[in-house]
Amino acid sequence: MADSKRVLLASPRGYCAGVDRAVETVERTLDKHGAPVYVRKEIVHNRHVVDTLIERGAIFVDETDEVPEGAIVVFSAHGVSPEVHRTAEARQLKTIDATCPLVTKVHQEAKRFARDDFDIILIGHEGHEEVEGTAGEAPEHIQVVDGPDAVDNVVVRDPERVIWLSQTTLSVDETMETVGRLREKFPLLNDPPSDDICYATQNRQVAVKAMAPECDLVIVVGSQNSSNSQRLVEVALQNGAQASYLVDYARDIDLAWLDGVQTVGVTSGASVPEVLVRGVLDLLAEHGYEDVETVTTAQETLVFALPRELRPARNPR
Repeated sequence: MADSKRVLLASPRGYCAGVDRAVETVERTLDKHGAPVYVRKEIVHNRHVVDTLIERGAIFVDETDEVPEGAIVVFSAHGVSPEVHRTAEARQLKTIDATCPLVTKVHQEAKRFARDDFDIILIGHEGHEEVEGTAGEAPEHIQVVDGPDAVDNVVVRDPERVIWLSQTTLSVDETMETVGRLREKFPLLNDPPSDDICYATQNRQVAVKAMAPECDLVIVVGSQNSSNSQRLVEVALQNGAQASYLVDYARDIDLAWLDGVQTVGVTSGASVPEVLVRGVLDLLAEHGYEDVETVTTAQETLVFALPRELRPARNPR
């Protein structure tokens, strides 16, 4: 039986187009302007990425008022509210916005439906940066609903003018459960004009669903404050994995987790560089899990352009 140890490696996993763009935005800003470059909040929710950028001269702050007047500040992939833009302007900061375009899309939807005087129900985690940024677009129209159980507290002015939007990194299944509860309460609830949950979040969850039933253990590489990584652990457990844990690094793996385990699933959140996954695979190989089979459920080709301040200048003809 010892020979039957194996790893199922989920694909897609790791970096999505929005994270790739955000991390490159900070790197290019450092290349162009030199250190220090200030970044409001963690550029993406990954410990390793943040530590690596700190080494290069990025300074992470919680709020724009911690940035010296006139300095450069990068806004994180999770997006910011109009209030944050106003504060930055008042301090004459040079801003570079690394908000993921898929988050920007939800902001635009929020503004549009607020203009049309809808009550907007934003499904998302209270206190998450993305939710704070989106809710800040129209605070008087938006109420945050954190999961199905929060639906009971929702009060709207006109049940015929209600729409739901969502944080982009949620679990598809839990979101639809919340929407179902909302629809029971508000039968005329409007759906967003397009799917808010990001393609990468969905794809990573689908890959985990495909492999979880065969896994005794699923290791998700990602940070504790990464919403989409946390969701992958939940999806693994809900879809048949015997156990699942979130780790930042291979060294965080407790070898006791491997006792009696034949099949280990491995995946990573959308803000996780592949080098961290390789570290986990190396550690597993040292413990007899050398047979690695990739479970592919989608191909990703999407790439987002960098913020225009960092795009190469076009050559004049």
